Amino acid sequence: MPNTKSAIKRVKISNMQKAKNTAARSALKTAIRRFEESLLNNPENAAEALQKASRALDKAAAKGLIHKNKAARKKSRLAKK
Repeated sequence: MPNTKSAIKRVKISNMQKAKNTAARSALKTAIRRFEESLLNNPENAAEALQKASRALDKAAAKGLIHKNKAARKKSRLAKK
């Protein structure tokens, strides 16, 4: 356990940031999954779902959640589908 005030604060902040990052990653995965489901179930809405997934990937890369090359690779693979 941390002893100093600043170390205690850093632990609290670290836990808050971890929760935000976890939620953001989950939302990203959900956007990708929704696109893949729309390909199978509702192909006419797949373009809109692809746009949302691409936007989510770009935002995640900008925030540092995932590497920019990983975002580009995933976008390319989704578009290829």
